[in-house]
This record gives sequence, C-alpha cells and structure tokens, in this order.
Amino acid sequence: MDITIEELKERLDKGEKLNLFDVREEYEFDEFNIGATLIPLGELPDRLEEIAHLKNEEILIHCRSGARSGRAAAYLTAEGYANVRNVLGGMMAWQAAGY
Repeated sequence: MDITIEELKERLDKGEKLNLFDVREEYEFDEFNIGATLIPLGELPDRLEEIAHLKNEEILIHCRSGARSGRAAAYLTAEGYANVRNVLGGMMAWQAAGY
C-alpha cells in the first residue's frame, strides 16, 4: 500500500510521529531531506536490527523518485514487515509540489 506526498505532508504537518525512512544515498540526504531516518538501500539488509521493533507498525519509505523505496518496501515486506508504505514520486514529487 503506497502513500502520496500529499498524505505524507498532511501527516507531518499534523505532527504525527511517523516511522519515516529515507533510502537514498547520504549525499542526496545531505542536499535535501524531510527529517526521515537515513538508511541507504544498499545498507538495509545489514541494518534490519535497527528497525526490527517496527515489524508490526506502519513504516513509510521514500527515495528520490519512488523506485528505490519501492524495492526497499518489497524487501521489508518479504522480511515479514506487516505495513510498509512507499512514498509515491519520492523527493522529486515533494519538491515539484513546492513543499
């Protein structure tokens, strides 16, 4: 189940505590980020212990365009994570919307 940038923005504006992860590379995160926890896609398999406590909670994942986060969401789902949502369009869509 995916999430739109509009839904994400609304939830962030409401101050919801979200399990939000950015799977871009560190240099991309350093250039622009929305406050997510950075776990680059290539590091995700080795860092599962950091998010193991979230297996039954909603996890939101974003990247630059939605492709890497889609792969990350599929991987986490295969690893038994119950509620992983990909941010459609990623940070490109976020910035294009003027957020």
